Amino acid sequence: MATEAYCVKCREKREMQNPEEVTMKNGRPAVQGTCGVCGTKLFRIKSTKQAA
Repeated sequence: MATEAYCVKCREKREMQNPEEVTMKNGRPAVQGTCGVCGTKLFRIKSTKQAA
C-alpha cells in the first residue's frame, strides 16, 4: 500500500517516497517521507488504530 500525504508545495495529495515510521514526542505514530514530484518533506500522523 502506497502512503499518501498532502504536499504543501504541490497543493495536492502525493505518494510518499521512502516512507519511514516515526514516533512523535507525545507517543503518537506517524510516517515521514518525501514528495515524489518536488522532493519536499512530507509528514502524516497516523491514528492509534492504524499503528496496531
